[in-house]
Amino acid sequence: MARKKIVAGNWKMNMTPSQAVELVNTLKPLVASDEVEVVYCVPAVDIVPVVEAVKGSNVVVGAENMYFEEKGAYTGEISAAMLVDAGVKYVIIGHSERRDYFKEDDVLLNKKVKKAFEAGLVPILCCGESLEQRETGVTLDWIRLQIKSDLQGVSAAQVASMVIAYEPIWAIGTGKTATTEQAQEVCKAIRETIAEIYDEATADAVRIQYGGSVNAENAAELFAQPDIDGGLVGGASLKADFGKIVNYK
Repeated sequence: MARKKIVAGNWKMNMTPSQAVELVNTLKPLVASDEVEVVYCVPAVDIVPVVEAVKGSNVVVGAENMYFEEKGAYTGEISAAMLVDAGVKYVIIGHSERRDYFKEDDVLLNKKVKKAFEAGLVPILCCGESLEQRETGVTLDWIRLQIKSDLQGVSAAQVASMVIAYEPIWAIGTGKTATTEQAQEVCKAIRETIAEIYDEATADAVRIQYGGSVNAENAAELFAQPDIDGGLVGGASLKADFGKIVNYK
């Protein structure tokens, strides 16, 4: 069975709750689609009003982060159970900004992936290389290491249901985009890594997104690649252009 495309907007630290509702209401008719799954991954403070605002539409809501503990003295953190109760379906784990600015490593991210599954959330697991890593030719080795580390102890059935997002760090928010060939090469390597760890059926089932300056102009070409199943979209998800990315055909 063909994998259904998934386009997720990562709002990052943008949109107050009132702005978020206004944006959702503007975008709802533009992102309507039967062929593509649409996700808004929004700041924690926006989750409850956005869940309410998307009711009756094809949009589902994701979170941008979560902690792996159930509850306790973790000031400022949000648990998977809190997200589920608020109506969240997806959660971004391991975005390069979390890895870089907040020093999240693969051991921590592995705990988050497991906790997300335990709670009934679908992880959108991010991986990607720096410009230095690409220029020194270690991109594929680095990506494979991230995937293998982050999925330690995760079952084949769980992996088949999740999303993996390849985001070259050098292309996030820079206006630079990996060429279609570069994006396809890495997404193919991710699928091959999943096949190596698990099996071909799991590799065929897992959805792999490309992220990194995805826009209305390049979406169709990127999403047409055999191993790219949609996009994790940053800045463009806050604009009307997000509708053009969703309805890329």
